[in-house]
Amino acid sequence: MAELSAYLLHRIIDPWTRVSPRLPTPPESKDRRARSEPRRTPYTLPMSFTDPLTLGQRLVAVLEEGQRSTTYKLAVMVTLLDLAVELVTDDPDAAITVDLNLFARRLMDMYWRQTRPLDGHILRQSNTGNSFILSETLKLRSAVASPSLRDVPFDTAATDAPDIYGRSHLAIKKKLVELPLKLLQKVGTGPHECFLYDDSWLGHPSDAVIEAHGNCIELFPGVCHTLARLAPLVKPAFQLAWVDDVRRMNKQLLDEGPDLAHHLFGADRVSLQRPARILGEHFGNDCFYCHSHLRARRHVDHVLPWSRVGIDGLTNLVLACPSCNGNKSDLLPDPDHVTRALGRGRDVLAELAQAIHWPSQYDRVASAAHGLYSTQPPSTPVWYAARQVAPLGRIDIVWG
Repeated sequence: MAELSAYLLHRIIDPWTRVSPRLPTPPESKDRRARSEPRRTPYTLPMSFTDPLTLGQRLVAVLEEGQRSTTYKLAVMVTLLDLAVELVTDDPDAAITVDLNLFARRLMDMYWRQTRPLDGHILRQSNTGNSFILSETLKLRSAVASPSLRDVPFDTAATDAPDIYGRSHLAIKKKLVELPLKLLQKVGTGPHECFLYDDSWLGHPSDAVIEAHGNCIELFPGVCHTLARLAPLVKPAFQLAWVDDVRRMNKQLLDEGPDLAHHLFGADRVSLQRPARILGEHFGNDCFYCHSHLRARRHVDHVLPWSRVGIDGLTNLVLACPSCNGNKSDLLPDPDHVTRALGRGRDVLAELAQAIHWPSQYDRVASAAHGLYSTQPPSTPVWYAARQVAPLGRIDIVWG
């Protein structure tokens, strides 16, 4: 982990420049809440904390603080990095509010991927085997389990079992306020300095306290934009630490070790057969990228790479030939590819998704695309077509 931390700091030192590629301005929705009026908190954030190197050092310190008893802190940090990408605004210095209902939902979604058995066992996410958030998520999975053992996306499960989801979601939100968000910025045993958000009121999960603080946390000015810029570098590090912790917590099961990282974070956590069928029927059985006709070997590709944002909604899925899918891999695609994916139409994609009992997530794809491209340095490699990769470069285009 020390070598990884040194590598991350070396990468973070490189200068960063904002980029504005050609993509539609994401629509305002309940998942995208930001404001820049004066903060209610007594903290004054040092300007250096909005510098990628300084904030990166703080995040590395979270990774290196020692042996963790649960995976909560890692899961919350990965969730926050994903949310930062989606909540970025065109003002890099904005203070961004993160709704706690949204945070709890995304954290539950994060653990949803961890609750499928591996070799017949649910993997432990704590030293003792008791994990409140995992247990609450398992309640929802049990409620929607099918005899065919076909996995379902989290959003679909939440819709199919609204009562169970509602109770578990509320319980997870209160646990989030009580422990992980309260402790996320704390390293060591002494007093700590807040560098992401004010945590002075957290630790008290009563409805009155949460309501008094607007049911949200507020990222300090500039922090959301800086987190989004750092996400491609630090998110894999937190996921690697999560894999190491799960392996340690399940040592008797995993000593010989299957591909644990793939089980926890791989892109095939949910079968994509239904999306493949409906995409082929409606848009044609051609590769989305090179337009070649697909025969027996057709792949379903995540336009915005799964490793970056992990969105399984139909809006982010296209049919691709093995050559394009394999060559694109985890690279960001040409922004025009994302524009075309969104250009298939919000209503059309929603109707198709409903027909196969699948989420569309149009707004989330648009928001994530805005965050990903607007925070990339010009040297970011971008995939244009098979064997055609080039730096993103500076694209001075006003969004919208």
